[in-house]
Amino acid sequence: MIRVTCAILKHNNKVLICQRSSSMKLPLKWEFPGGKIEADESKKDCLKREIFEELGTNIRIGEELTMVEYHYPDFSVRLYPFICSIESGTVQPVEHAQIRWVSPGELMNYDWADADIPIVKEYLKLHPLKYT
Repeated sequence: MIRVTCAILKHNNKVLICQRSSSMKLPLKWEFPGGKIEADESKKDCLKREIFEELGTNIRIGEELTMVEYHYPDFSVRLYPFICSIESGTVQPVEHAQIRWVSPGELMNYDWADADIPIVKEYLKLHPLKYT
């Protein structure tokens, strides 16, 4: 079981989503940024480290959402999501094919990695869209 953290990174009423590169597992699927928890590393320390490595920014970690356990055909993942904000730095993708800032209403329009779908749905339930 791979233990992974991910950030629902919010800024100016938008959420950052990342597209996996063609050379990664689950190629070109969309996900929230994050990565594997190392031995003796806390979830929050992992997330701060991974976001800095992947995007070059420091984050403020907020609310933790429900852990997701998902079994792909060739591996299993336990995903720990957190709602976060940028503390400092400018987002610059290092390993993803592309990144996008999207409104919450656009989140379900992307081809997500299966483990991320319950996180998108929980986020939208906790932060319902405001229609005017």
